[in-house]
Amino acid sequence: MKESTNISGTTANGFAPVRDAFVANFTDGLEAGAGFCAYKDGELIVDLIGGTRDRRGEAAWQDDTLVPVFSTTKAVAALVIAWLVEQGRLDYKQTVASLWPDFAQHGKGELTIAQVLSHQGGLSGITEPMQPEDWFDWDGICARLAAQKPIWPPGTKSGYHPLTFGFLAGEIVRLADAQNRTLGTILREDICAPHHIDFFIGTPVREHERCADLHKPKAMADFGDINPATQAAFLRPWSSPGRRGTEAWRTAEFAGANGHGTAKSIARLMQLALDGCIGTAQYFSTATLSALSQERISGQDLVLPFDLSLAAGLMINTPNHFYGPNPGTLGHSGWGGSCTFADRDTGITCAYVMNKQSHALLGDARPSRLIAALYGCL
Repeated sequence: MKESTNISGTTANGFAPVRDAFVANFTDGLEAGAGFCAYKDGELIVDLIGGTRDRRGEAAWQDDTLVPVFSTTKAVAALVIAWLVEQGRLDYKQTVASLWPDFAQHGKGELTIAQVLSHQGGLSGITEPMQPEDWFDWDGICARLAAQKPIWPPGTKSGYHPLTFGFLAGEIVRLADAQNRTLGTILREDICAPHHIDFFIGTPVREHERCADLHKPKAMADFGDINPATQAAFLRPWSSPGRRGTEAWRTAEFAGANGHGTAKSIARLMQLALDGCIGTAQYFSTATLSALSQERISGQDLVLPFDLSLAAGLMINTPNHFYGPNPGTLGHSGWGGSCTFADRDTGITCAYVMNKQSHALLGDARPSRLIAALYGCL
């Protein structure tokens, strides 16, 4: 039986070509299990799931199957930061050191929150040798980042921070919150739980049985010219967490890298980047939305082999147009192929998740096909 026969879900009138594209990804052998969801002006227009969630390819993907989305998590983390900005707990223009004095070491004292969120901090990875399991020591990693000399002059270029982003954003949030809550706790208590949104940064053990197994890519990603920033980010023996097992990884809060959710949950959360609302609940003012989406830096990234335009934790669609045709669309992608975006020009929020990972760093062919089909129906 072909995996495509497991496909279920709904498409609004006029959006059948999106389902056809979703089926095609399976019939072409590109998927194991996946979900794709889109809203327009808050109304659900596409909600599709298909395939299998286990390594053996026997357990069908369900509506509530949780899947790790890696750096797509950064989009959600950026929304939590924006929520604290809205409450007056943070300002994008303030320095990180104003909250976290130890961070000022080695010339980092003038770095603003906006610069750190747009990958300008010079801390794309940990430079001093450590063990992969050290990533599970929150205080230890934060101390290392505070004490570390930047890999390039901070504030001059972007250099993508795959893992350290989550610790920097997470520590900023914890220090700013009145109750010193973690980023994942604020997300759950203030945003997800009130609206029954099924997304976690720090996934409780009770939820692990519905998590999808990953099929890891068979080829290495193409990082282009390797430099010290790339090496620290991806290529050191300690660049990724390890040796603690899957349960510890799912449960930990890596706020830029290990969010677990469904396509529907992420597409709903991205409505915050669209108009500041979830349903009728208003979270962000026009001023906060403007600050969240403002371009903070653009140009050739030092870590990823792309020209990037970066806002405060989100990618701006120009110049690569990974997230449809409109240049101002805000989005993010994750290792293996997941992605999400919010397009204010059309009122679209969208997310794609999967468990068969590709080696594409950005612009995976599967969501690209689905996004093209979606916009073709508008």
